[in-house]
Amino acid sequence: MTAAAELLIGEFLRTLDERFRLAIPPELLDPLLAAGPKLVLAKERAGCLSLWSAAIWKPRIDAAVDVVRSKMQAGLLTQRVGQLQDLGRLLSTRHATVSLAGRARLVVPEGFRDFLGVEPGGELIVVGAAVCVELWQPAAWTAFVTNEMPGFRQRIDELTA
Repeated sequence: MTAAAELLIGEFLRTLDERFRLAIPPELLDPLLAAGPKLVLAKERAGCLSLWSAAIWKPRIDAAVDVVRSKMQAGLLTQRVGQLQDLGRLLSTRHATVSLAGRARLVVPEGFRDFLGVEPGGELIVVGAAVCVELWQPAAWTAFVTNEMPGFRQRIDELTA
């Protein structure tokens, strides 16, 4: 994976407007756009979407798909048709190329709205996740942080060793 030029960090409370638009903080958006103008929105976990620079996302997903395609062509996955179908279904719906509306607002596409679980006028937490920006439904964010925070010290020690 190509490393982001800057570590994206920060937590911001935002409101999803009546047209499903969300203002992305410039502190997170500007470094994300530095890799290129195209963006990809991906379903990560229930209540969470991630926003990536397409320059970082596309090579990652293309490399994974190429490996699967090569294995299919070599006949290595003939006994795993169900898994391939599951993968195909998820690939078909997992991500979408998006563009920003005026004033750096992301329009959350249909199909991603229910997954995120926030209605127009509802609040979202916009989080810098080092290499991408994440959009969290507040209760899902709280649950994630509560679950993951106890391992923070170990994680930072491992990444900085």
